[in-house]
Amino acid sequence: MWFDTNNKTVAVAAILGNQTDHFALLKFKESISTDPYKTLESWNSSIHFCKWRGITCNPMHQRVIGLNLNKYQLHGSLSPHIGNLTFLRNLDLGNNSFYGEIPKELGKLLQLQYLFLSNNSFVGKIPTNLTYCSNLKYLFMDGNKLVGKIPIEIGSLKKLQMMSIYKNKLTGGIPSSIGNLSFVMQLDFVRNNLEGDIPQAICRLKNLTVLGVGENNLSGTPPSCLYNITSLTIFYMPINNFHGPLPPNMFHTLPNIKQFGIGGNHFSGPIPTFINASSSITHLDMADNNFVGQVPSLGKLKDLYLLNLELNNLGNNSAEDLEFLKPLTNCSKLHGASFDQNNFGGVLPNSIGNLTNELKMLYLGVNMISGKIPAELGRLTGLLSLSLISNHFEGVIPTTFGKFKKLQALSLRNNKLSGDIPHFVGNLSQLYLLDLGDNKFEGNIPPSIGKCQLLQILDLSHNKLRGTIPLEVFNLFSLTNLLDLSHNSLSGSLPKEVGMLKNIDWLDVSENHLSGNIPETIGECISLEYLNLQGNSFNGTIPFSLASHKGMRHLDLSRNQLSGSIPDVMQNISSLEYLNVSFNMLDGEVPTNGVFGNATQVAIIGNNKLCGGISQLHIPPCPIKGRKHTKHHKLRLIAVIVSVVSFLLILSFIITMYWMRKRNQKRSFDSPTIDQLAKISYQELHQGTNGFSPTNLIGSGSFGFVYKANLVSEDHVVAVKVLNLQKKGSHKSFIVECNALKNIRHRNLVKIMTCCSGTDYKGQEFKALVFDYMKNGSLEQWLHPEILNEEHPTTLGLGQRLNVIIDVADALHYLHQECEHLVLHCDLKPNNVLLDDDMVAHVSDFGIARLVLSIGGSSRKDTSSIGIKGTVGYAPPEYGMGSEVSTCGDMYSFGILMLEMLTGRRPTDEVFEDGQNLHNFVAISFPDNLMKILDPHIVSRDVEVAIQDGNRENLIPTIEECLVSLFRIGILCSMESPKERMNIADVTGELNKIKKAFLTGVHAHN
Repeated sequence: MWFDTNNKTVAVAAILGNQTDHFALLKFKESISTDPYKTLESWNSSIHFCKWRGITCNPMHQRVIGLNLNKYQLHGSLSPHIGNLTFLRNLDLGNNSFYGEIPKELGKLLQLQYLFLSNNSFVGKIPTNLTYCSNLKYLFMDGNKLVGKIPIEIGSLKKLQMMSIYKNKLTGGIPSSIGNLSFVMQLDFVRNNLEGDIPQAICRLKNLTVLGVGENNLSGTPPSCLYNITSLTIFYMPINNFHGPLPPNMFHTLPNIKQFGIGGNHFSGPIPTFINASSSITHLDMADNNFVGQVPSLGKLKDLYLLNLELNNLGNNSAEDLEFLKPLTNCSKLHGASFDQNNFGGVLPNSIGNLTNELKMLYLGVNMISGKIPAELGRLTGLLSLSLISNHFEGVIPTTFGKFKKLQALSLRNNKLSGDIPHFVGNLSQLYLLDLGDNKFEGNIPPSIGKCQLLQILDLSHNKLRGTIPLEVFNLFSLTNLLDLSHNSLSGSLPKEVGMLKNIDWLDVSENHLSGNIPETIGECISLEYLNLQGNSFNGTIPFSLASHKGMRHLDLSRNQLSGSIPDVMQNISSLEYLNVSFNMLDGEVPTNGVFGNATQVAIIGNNKLCGGISQLHIPPCPIKGRKHTKHHKLRLIAVIVSVVSFLLILSFIITMYWMRKRNQKRSFDSPTIDQLAKISYQELHQGTNGFSPTNLIGSGSFGFVYKANLVSEDHVVAVKVLNLQKKGSHKSFIVECNALKNIRHRNLVKIMTCCSGTDYKGQEFKALVFDYMKNGSLEQWLHPEILNEEHPTTLGLGQRLNVIIDVADALHYLHQECEHLVLHCDLKPNNVLLDDDMVAHVSDFGIARLVLSIGGSSRKDTSSIGIKGTVGYAPPEYGMGSEVSTCGDMYSFGILMLEMLTGRRPTDEVFEDGQNLHNFVAISFPDNLMKILDPHIVSRDVEVAIQDGNRENLIPTIEECLVSLFRIGILCSMESPKERMNIADVTGELNKIKKAFLTGVHAHN
């Protein structure tokens, strides 16, 4: 009918079509809730819709063929009426705030060629109907929150040339049907959760120029044919689990490659010798793999811009290791080069000074390079960042370094450099980071350092510096992250000018010979979070001004000569997590609120005149102020005598009754001491869990199930543990857990709120415990990706895991050493570590805990007769041979938990056969091959952030040092012999040192 000869039908159809388009656009506008630029104001009846902003029409039929609203900050959902714009060819809604699902009605746009939905907040799956758009050439959905799999039907888009789904939450594999996209030139699947192999079918894409599959969970050995796609210019697949060697001739078959990125995988073997065959390479990233051998000559890569070979096993600590640097002098466009954390030895050749002046970043840290730093290095006057940390350099800093007028970051930490810190350091006026710690520098801190008015991080710690701290240091108003002068021989006072560092976050002058009063002006450092003054000779009183630091988290004043009382106002610092005033000459009453209310967060030993405080601090009570009148003295004496006699009589009665009862019957756990707990009814629990609905079920354990509940009486969401009373030992578990938790309080222990002991609606016995609800679930859910829910990130970064380890250790420290009675947990494992909204860890499930009571100089274990002594893999070997439970057993479980957090492997992993176990698996690789057993995701999130901030090369050494220390603790705690295991006090001490070093490193590289 469209081609009616009299054209009347044509006109009618055109009018109807125009009305359809007009109505669809109005519906589109209705779905927009926010339009800050008033983009859609022109969308009204005063003008034809073809003249509305963002609309393009076919001039003949006046039908909408283009809708372009990119970057207008529109907020709203995408109306399904968009599918009625049947002539639409180009749809561009990128860089807005569209939310909700992508409507399946887009599949009706059969003429659509360009679909751009990038950088919005679309959720849900990629609609399969989209594959009906057979004319589609460009498909961009990157930067959203899409989930599910890539549709297999994607292979039906035969005209597709570019596809980008970068930065979503897609799972599953890359479908083999992708091989049907014969015209495709660019595929970008970066930053999703894709898994499995790269399909062989991808090798059929002979026009492919860009392949991006990086930052997923892909694995296996990439198909060898992939290296034969001669059209490839960008090959990007870092941060996955790929392994195997690279084909030796691969760069012969990739002649057009410009960017080659495979960092953060498990590739091994040598770097292909003929890499020079791809002379057009500009970016070469092979970092964080297992490559070995010597670095081949790269001198023919004339366009090389970025070279990253860090975190491998290259070199063999020989004199020939750094010979590859000489050919690099031909790479005149080189902008950044990193060789950190390899096995390079020998001396740094003088030819290093012949590298291009275009070089901005040079990293050679964490190797075994020795000798003096060549003066020729000072020729690289274009450098912005230079790191030579953790090598064996000796001698002085070359005077030629004074030419680094553009240098912003200089890291020479952990070498054997000596002599004075040169005065020309003041000429490096662009520095924001100066790290000379852990060397042998001596003499005074040069006052010229005050000219570096952009410094944010200054670390001169662990040297032999002497003299006073120059006032010029405190004139560095730019110091915001770190000032660390600790472990030197500095003398004099801490001047009042310290208050000028108003924005400093971390100040450490510990372990020096400083004296005098702590200046009141330190209260003017309003951003201070970490203050370390320990190990000096400060005297006088603790300044009241310290209480003005509302964000203070860590304060150490120990091992000084401070006197007077602890200011009461310090208990008002709500953010304070750790306070150490040990080994001073303090006196008076210890406060009880704030940080003083938790014995695990405050250290006060070595102050013999302190009194009061909470009972867990175990210091004498403060004396009652007496009256002068003799009569009153006598009355008080009489009262004391009467009290003592009464006490002895009562004590005698109690002991007699105890032994009579002991003789007649055994102490029964069927009479639980849970009276202190408030009770809640079965009806309330039934209503709060929607009748114990499966949809409310959030976990299960040895003796029951855990439900999420919303209790009216508690006015918030809680977790309800319902005991399975049909299971043997469940009654005992209920009582033991009540007794264990009713009197213990710690920020890292799960808090029991109430309990229920009665009958259900059927008259059957019912028991349940009610705890605080932990939004982020158990540690188990975070360590093993196969059970993650969509709300969780892929995994925990190293910093988060370190915090969890410390939280669990603090909980154990409290149970083993701070409780009134020793508590043995007996079942420490990831399932029993819960994470709250702030990712703070809480140890839970005390169903088989042992409470050790001291009676008459001996001890006994308050426990049920439950036969279970922990969980297979986490319980120590001696428990299987009938040994009694002990703190050593808890330490074994803690060690195994640490190793699981670091390797990503459960102790029951199927790879552990024939006597192999998680402890031996780690010990064999410690300390030289830890990267081979490390959970591949553990560092990726920290490194990802560092990459975004441009600091990956600097942060890696800090991460490695931290990992070695953590693995060491995990190994020592999980030794087979109980006597060889670390105790919890030593563990918490070591962990706090590790955290400090880690945070210092992160601060130093941010």
